[in-house]
Amino acid sequence: MKTTSETKENISGFIIQGFSDTPELQISLFALILGIYLIILLGNLIIFLVISCNPHLHTPMYIFLLNLSLIDISFSSNILPNLLHILLTQQNNISFLGCMAQMYVFVSLACNEYFLLTAMAYDRYVAICDPLHYIARMSRKHCAGLITAAFTVGFLDPVGHVVLISKLSYCASHLINHFFCDISPLLTLSCSSTFSVELLNYIEGPLLTFNSFLLTLTSYIFIISAILKIQSSEGRQKAFSTCASHLACVITLYGTVICLYMRPTKNYSLQRDKYFSLLYIALGPVLNPLIYTLKNKEFQSSFNKMWQMYFIYFR
Repeated sequence: MKTTSETKENISGFIIQGFSDTPELQISLFALILGIYLIILLGNLIIFLVISCNPHLHTPMYIFLLNLSLIDISFSSNILPNLLHILLTQQNNISFLGCMAQMYVFVSLACNEYFLLTAMAYDRYVAICDPLHYIARMSRKHCAGLITAAFTVGFLDPVGHVVLISKLSYCASHLINHFFCDISPLLTLSCSSTFSVELLNYIEGPLLTFNSFLLTLTSYIFIISAILKIQSSEGRQKAFSTCASHLACVITLYGTVICLYMRPTKNYSLQRDKYFSLLYIALGPVLNPLIYTLKNKEFQSSFNKMWQMYFIYFR
């Protein structure tokens, strides 16, 4: 058997299995994932451009949405293009550093989205429960502080995981039974003790995710309580409409997380887990632009003006 030092020296990369165990679906999966990725890019780029080009939309809610669209583009671009390349060419090698980088970006952007949605929940809480002090409590400075905090914690959170996993020994097969470098498949490949990584997962992961969920849930308890106290049905409907889009995004995110990570062990299947992971990666970035724009008259008006200016300029 190889020593630990020999194993680490010989590791230059991994092989990503992808969906090679279902060859009859390769072309269909490529077409489906390509379509999903193009929809993600188009929808989120439209949100980014419309908000960036319209000073009227430079309010906390839309600035948060702009950052959410950037996260969704980056989140899907970290994994889907490489998956498309694997499906098209069957070249499924990835370097050790590339694997560590992909894992880091995946975890950090996932954390960024949790924390940004929590900041957005706080924004909706202030708007509905304390509207008289909204401008003071959600000033540009405070808004920038919330966004900076969300990104800082998100990018720092996976550092410990990446450092510990990069120091593990891989003396067995280097075949990752997944379509990207995730933490669990890498731990399965290691022939050294993974106790420290698993302990960090059990402590840090649920703690941050649960705290994010708890803060979001607390905000909505106060929001719903405030809405129910409004006398007129028209007032209640108007108040609820201001947070309905964000609530739908929160339900989508945590719903897919529950489907992916909170299933009975006896029902666990590696193949099924891949499809749940694909759902987790793609569903939010696809739905978020639709949720925030379909019934948003202010955004639609800004989009129509930008579209008209585009045609006037290029005709």
